[in-house]
Amino acid sequence: MLPYINTPFVYASERVGTSPDELKIIFSFLLSYPLAGLLKRVPDARPDAKNLFIIGVALFYLVGLFDLWDGLRTIAISSGAAYGIAHFLRGSPYMPWIGFVFLMAHMSANQLARQSTDDPSTVDITGAQMVLVIKLSAFCWNVADGVVDDDQLTPFQRDRLLRELPSLLDYAGYVLFFPSLLIGPACDFAEYRRWLDTSMFAVPASVDPAKRPRTRRRRKIPRSATPAMIKMATGLAWIGALLVLSPHYSPANLLAGGEEAAAGSHGFIGRIVEFLRRVWTLYAVGFTTRTKYYGVWSLTEGACILAGLGFNGVDPVSGRISWNRVQNIDPWGVESAQNTRAYLEHWNMKTNTWLRNYVYLRVTPRGRKPGFRASMATFFTSALWHGFYPGYYLSFVLASFIQTVAKSAFFFFLFFLFFLFFLFFSFFSFFSFSPSFSIPFRLADSHPDFRRYLRPFFLDPVTQAPLPSKTVYDVLSFLATQMAFSFAVAPFVLLNLQDSLRAWSRVSFFAVIGVAVSTAVFASPVKPALKKRLEARAAAATSAMAKSETIALPGGDTAASLKPPTSAETDKMTISASASPELPPTKLFAVPPNVMGSGLPADPEGELDDMVAELRSDMELLQKRAAELAAKKRS
Repeated sequence: MLPYINTPFVYASERVGTSPDELKIIFSFLLSYPLAGLLKRVPDARPDAKNLFIIGVALFYLVGLFDLWDGLRTIAISSGAAYGIAHFLRGSPYMPWIGFVFLMAHMSANQLARQSTDDPSTVDITGAQMVLVIKLSAFCWNVADGVVDDDQLTPFQRDRLLRELPSLLDYAGYVLFFPSLLIGPACDFAEYRRWLDTSMFAVPASVDPAKRPRTRRRRKIPRSATPAMIKMATGLAWIGALLVLSPHYSPANLLAGGEEAAAGSHGFIGRIVEFLRRVWTLYAVGFTTRTKYYGVWSLTEGACILAGLGFNGVDPVSGRISWNRVQNIDPWGVESAQNTRAYLEHWNMKTNTWLRNYVYLRVTPRGRKPGFRASMATFFTSALWHGFYPGYYLSFVLASFIQTVAKSAFFFFLFFLFFLFFLFFSFFSFFSFSPSFSIPFRLADSHPDFRRYLRPFFLDPVTQAPLPSKTVYDVLSFLATQMAFSFAVAPFVLLNLQDSLRAWSRVSFFAVIGVAVSTAVFASPVKPALKKRLEARAAAATSAMAKSETIALPGGDTAASLKPPTSAETDKMTISASASPELPPTKLFAVPPNVMGSGLPADPEGELDDMVAELRSDMELLQKRAAELAAKKRS
């Protein structure tokens, strides 16, 4: 650490009530803006100078500001090992897996060491190492793709492959890129190289010359100060919200307070009011925690934009530049989400991209469709990547139940045992009231049956346009989604098992009960009844349309000759209608259809079918091999 550099942060920390390291990290994010402005002004013809500037600033952050000599050594070990593995094992199909296992093991060892100290007020290297694992494991795969024929790769893989290993200077600049060094966002080396040689900023010929982005002098990087400053202001606003809200909604609020009110609450109404107050506290603490991530990720994204790395193309019609290449968070998308997919795809977006392209799609052999194994591998990778606090895994397990509780009696039986355990704990918990007074909510749009059999009632059966009543459905979906996620992520905030269970018991495990109730309802005759109602509704609408107007069809038919749809056709119509997204269909960071953010499956029933099919295929293969071996022995 540089002499006396710690003094102003110690002085300021005593007055604002936070730690010196927490002030330092915000200072480093803000300092990255003028430094990124200087980086952009390094001549485009001098990529070596850009790399040296990046390395120098990163060393100042790690050693001069935070005194992280051990952290520098950790980065050197991970990056050096990844480069060596890519170099010496380049032709091996196991190379990216060896690199991935080493990087995850190295990070896990540091996370366990960090967990043993348990001091969240200090900055260590594990956060930066989590970002580094994303970058370096992707680097190993990009190198491996460079020796594979193009026809065996996806368009994304062809775009990111590396035919040759980069120079050590370019590699070091990529590893130590200072605007995103400490907490991300991550990017692939191919993107960094295109930024470094400015090929990223080539404007297609289809763009009107009058609408080409403006640059200064001979610099190819477009002007980016305005979007960068907007991101910085947004990040500071979120940090300000954190400072205002944290004294009122800290994690401790999930464990204490309200006992007197609960004791004085008599009757059904009093208990419901107290329950809703606790649910509000659960949501408010979760929102306050999220503001920290909204703030720091917005700040780091703004610095990347100012350096030019956020450039993501030019609209050929309007000439408007997109600066969302390294966007890691969409606060509005998270806070306004009406279903699981919308919530997860706007949170930690670059990590979701990594899980999709470098875990989910990589564990599946080429030419085969990703299935149950791919989803489970993605889920466990995401859990291990986060660390080893019990609260992480409690959140992941509950989120997995929310997503994967399917329609079969077997899954319902397993979940019912899980529910009985929590019901027992809630009944005997001193700080919770009777679960009979809890309100069973369910993550409406995350359960496939909700979307398939309830949502179509709020759409026009012919045009699929939203009916006026769909506003009610949207509001209820929003409330259910936000409350269920507030419940599920509480252990992520509290970290330890005892506090997590206590916080859940104080709201009577409403999300757990809600999942059980939803599954029980759709395992009952309610589901066939809803299906018949939808079929009758579609048939009536088709009949009414045929009577009201005659439409000429190819072959001389008319609408009057149309027959009501069959049961199978109606079911297909409702499924198609329910699958129509609320958001635009093209998403830069959207997860694939079979996997949600953090590795949670989006189609539980399909995942179960995939699991059964894979197990049957494996058994048939084993039986075939056993028969061949027996035939050889007889011969």
